[in-house]
Amino acid sequence: MREEMAQREAAELRRGQRKPRSPHGWGLLEALWLLAFYEPVVTEGHLRRKNLEFIFIRFSAWEFAGCDKLWAGLVTTLCHHVRQHFGALPLSVFHVLGSRPRFASGFSQREWILKKGTCLRLWGLLLVLAVGIAILLVALLVPGIKDHHALKVVGSAVASLSGSSLVLGALSILKNFLVSEKKKIERLTNSDRFAGQLGFMSKIREEVEVLVDYLAFMEVFERRRLRVVMEITSLDLCYPEKVAGVFNAMATLLSDANAPFIFLLAVDPSVIVPCLEQTGCMKGLADNGYLYLNRAVTLPFSIPEMGARSRLRSVAAAIQTREDLMYRIIADNVAKTRGGCGGGGCGAVAPAPSWKEADSEAVAWIHEAFRCLHDASDVLSRYLPENGANVRRIVNTIPITLRLLLHRAAGAGAVAELSPRAAAAWVVLADRWPCRLSWTLQCLEDAGQGHAAAEHSGRSLWSVFQEHAGELSALRQPLGKVLSLDADPELFQAFLARDFPFGAGEARQLLGVTVNLDHSIRQQMGLLRAMARLGRAAPVSRGVQCVPHGA
Repeated sequence: MREEMAQREAAELRRGQRKPRSPHGWGLLEALWLLAFYEPVVTEGHLRRKNLEFIFIRFSAWEFAGCDKLWAGLVTTLCHHVRQHFGALPLSVFHVLGSRPRFASGFSQREWILKKGTCLRLWGLLLVLAVGIAILLVALLVPGIKDHHALKVVGSAVASLSGSSLVLGALSILKNFLVSEKKKIERLTNSDRFAGQLGFMSKIREEVEVLVDYLAFMEVFERRRLRVVMEITSLDLCYPEKVAGVFNAMATLLSDANAPFIFLLAVDPSVIVPCLEQTGCMKGLADNGYLYLNRAVTLPFSIPEMGARSRLRSVAAAIQTREDLMYRIIADNVAKTRGGCGGGGCGAVAPAPSWKEADSEAVAWIHEAFRCLHDASDVLSRYLPENGANVRRIVNTIPITLRLLLHRAAGAGAVAELSPRAAAAWVVLADRWPCRLSWTLQCLEDAGQGHAAAEHSGRSLWSVFQEHAGELSALRQPLGKVLSLDADPELFQAFLARDFPFGAGEARQLLGVTVNLDHSIRQQMGLLRAMARLGRAAPVSRGVQCVPHGA
């Protein structure tokens, strides 16, 4: 959008159009003069202008989730950023003296018309003020007239009345300068009578209308079209009634056909639709949230599947947010660690590391694990999630997992057998398929408690999952919500059966350092398996008869 803005600006200048201006610096004085004494006119030439400016506003719904009315936060954010973009003084003057642009009659190219009424009133007040001051000065200074108190009273009254009108106008501008639109709305929402306050929505609507009129004025002044682009994010983290309130606020702001607003709604429909269906905004739409979204969204855009390059860029961006894992620091620590090996001693079997040595070795392991994630030729990068939040979660989990793995080995007086790549793959496995991995681990745990524990110790996780996949399918109804967390099942098969064939022993070793897998899922699965076994054993127990011991 910024590139489009720059291209249109350059094209308009090549066409010989006048250069746009800004309400800053010397342009502020010009804007104030036009606000006070001129009325803007929308001409045919203005409608033909192709250059525009986008005013980007980011609204994170999660920041206002604690408010009683989330939509009020949306409106206050809009007012605050528009005021900040153009400056507080022009908007304050517009509240008192400004007027909405009117359309030109015919093909006139005149964009500014003098406010004759305003000028006449101002000149009249100044003239009356001058007359009142002159009468007062004459009554005070001219000898022989000083004793006439009536003349002093008339002069003082005339000067006071005319001067007070000018002072009231200046005070109104000062009040709007000090009390912003955001503060006005917050004062209304903080009122004790907020819930039943009559005319509350009309006052909010008035503030929004003034804002729209001001943007229309600035379009004519700046000689380009203006569009306020509001990016709404984190809406799927709020309560259902708050979600519906934001949609209602968007509908209110877009109710005017000429409103210069563009809303970019970044949401997950699978989360938003149930929230909308739980509220009362679905009346008349057969409680269909998808139908409501289709009517509310005028340009749907579903982000396609992320490619390999985009995934690697997402990983690189997530790694750069970790200041403790910057590559320069890691490289220095790796060099210091390797500098301790001398001669042929490095080729021998290393003794069990101490706690301090394990912490130093973890830096090299973390660097190696991140290299595997960021390497396009490594098969592990193909299993990275498309969601940026999941990528950051994986990047944050890998260092903790590797440090715990090395510290456990140091505490037990042993050497870590698993590689950094295997540990990183295990973190990815737990993040992408938490339900299927938990089911496999629970089946492995139940088998280890029985007589066939030795048989399962050398088996692969994929063979264990295959053996009990039918039982998981039978429990898909109580585990439906947990199953929905898993990624593509075919990728799960390729991951465990071909690319990373973890064994039962490796799984038991990694389970103790796995921090990104909810262990309550396994507990729920263990309870469901136990209840299923009891259900299968119940018919057999009914046929057993009690026989006396003597018999």
